[in-house]
Amino acid sequence: MSSKESCRDELRLAVRQLSDRGLSSAATWAAEQVVAIELDDLHFTPSNTRFQSGSSSIRRRYRTNEIASTPTAGVSYASTPVMEEDELVNGDFYVLAKLYFDRREYRRAAHVLRDQMGKKSIFLRCYSLFLAGEKRKEEEMIEVEDSLGKSDIVNRELVYLERELSTMRKNGSIDPFGLYLYGLVLKEKGSESMARTILVESVNSYPWNWSAWSELLSLCTSMDILRGFSLKNHWMKEFFLAAASQDLRIHHEALAKYEYLQGIFIYSNYILAQMAKVHYSLIEFEAVEVIFEELSRNDPYRVEDMDLYSNVLYVKECSSVLSYLAHKIFTIDKYKPESCCIIGNYYSLKGEHEKSILYFKRALKLNRKYLSAWTLIGHEYIEMKNIAAAIEAYRRAVDLSPCDYRAWYGLGQAYEILTMPFYALYYFRKSVFLQPRDSRLWIAMAQCYESEQLRMLEMAIKCYKRAVSCNDREAIALNKLGNLHRELGRNEEAAFFFKRDLERMDAEEREGPNMIEALMFLATHCRDQHKFEEAEVYCTRYLEYNGPENEKAKSLLRGIRSKQGDGPSMDADHFPL
Repeated sequence: MSSKESCRDELRLAVRQLSDRGLSSAATWAAEQVVAIELDDLHFTPSNTRFQSGSSSIRRRYRTNEIASTPTAGVSYASTPVMEEDELVNGDFYVLAKLYFDRREYRRAAHVLRDQMGKKSIFLRCYSLFLAGEKRKEEEMIEVEDSLGKSDIVNRELVYLERELSTMRKNGSIDPFGLYLYGLVLKEKGSESMARTILVESVNSYPWNWSAWSELLSLCTSMDILRGFSLKNHWMKEFFLAAASQDLRIHHEALAKYEYLQGIFIYSNYILAQMAKVHYSLIEFEAVEVIFEELSRNDPYRVEDMDLYSNVLYVKECSSVLSYLAHKIFTIDKYKPESCCIIGNYYSLKGEHEKSILYFKRALKLNRKYLSAWTLIGHEYIEMKNIAAAIEAYRRAVDLSPCDYRAWYGLGQAYEILTMPFYALYYFRKSVFLQPRDSRLWIAMAQCYESEQLRMLEMAIKCYKRAVSCNDREAIALNKLGNLHRELGRNEEAAFFFKRDLERMDAEEREGPNMIEALMFLATHCRDQHKFEEAEVYCTRYLEYNGPENEKAKSLLRGIRSKQGDGPSMDADHFPL
């Protein structure tokens, strides 16, 4: 059996085992990877679709290394466990309970299985109780008037579940699915260290449960923690390591791992979406757009991850494309958190911040832990000058994910508006630590250093230089560097940065106040340095502007020509334009 066939068969069995236990998210993930494996079987490869060899342009454009089409020998050591079927006597009870479970009648499902002792039955009963507690917790949270306020509401089933699952683990009667649930319960209770240990046991015993890997990933907040995991060598581990590298901001390593996995799961939309997230973190928005266009063609009804695409369209101010995306998602499924965030972005770009907040709040009612909505609603409150609400939203975001640089940046903005620069600096530093390649964060921190309360100009200069090295898309840093050096009396350094800014504006065919400022300084500086010909060039360009700038340029040109003292005098009013 080839490696690809082995992966496919293992995942097919996992789909049945996961769905049979109500783990629909993990089962769906596994099923998508089954379809993503390219095989030579003609009956497996749909005709007239992208599943034909060599049809994906995105893979040709962004793959940087040659990747082996099958796993390296020795990658997969674990064999697929055949889960013991212990429901021969009580199978009818299990079927009824599963039907109740699928209808979200979790307490009825648990009640049906109250006397059943099979492992499958015990897991479904405990999992039903856990979800019943989560459902009740969400209902109570929705009843809280202040949708942004923190709540001490907890899942009331956690204590009982921890006691029962702990006992089962001690006596050795727990299976990998029970271990997964035990880890989930411990995580919800805040026992993160123990939760990591239990989840590692779960994925080592049964590596195909992506939900267990995802929970373990959420608890992997540093490289030291990642190195401490004792994980068996299995190809599912590669998915986890790629995602962990991505979360820990080792972006190029994450991209390399996803490219390797793409050599096996050639048609995986999941892998494409993760690659888009990596490019988004690297501020490579063009690559993100290309990938999401590919995803939309592959799966036109996909909603998952499309909110990230809307963020890119928002930043690039592609209003028509964002409008099309919002209307499309609205018709597909308007009651998903991702859909609400996309529509919220659409209204935000239109300047309708009240409507935008309405949709972000709707996303939070659907999923209180939806990180993107907390961050975006904070941005909207900043626009509306409701700083207290913005700070609360951002704090909820960083509570959910301390690695969300956007929320830290938002907190910095909020405290800067409140003229509390030391607080603002603390949060800006957090954001640039998490996202050092984003020039906007460096500019924000530089402006904070430059504020009247601090006036730490040398630190501001360092930050602006970092912004320039990060390809300052806002075209702010070079002008600021010129002005700061001029303010500090360093005219040569100021001239250097003004020249660079002028060259950039010429290359991008941009004009504006920065160009006028650069031309005026350079003309004056060159005159003072007796570089009269160069000064004339800058003055000539300066004369192209009407208004007070024109008069200043004429006066400056007269002075330059009088100092030159050679050749016939020429009136500045008749200087050739």
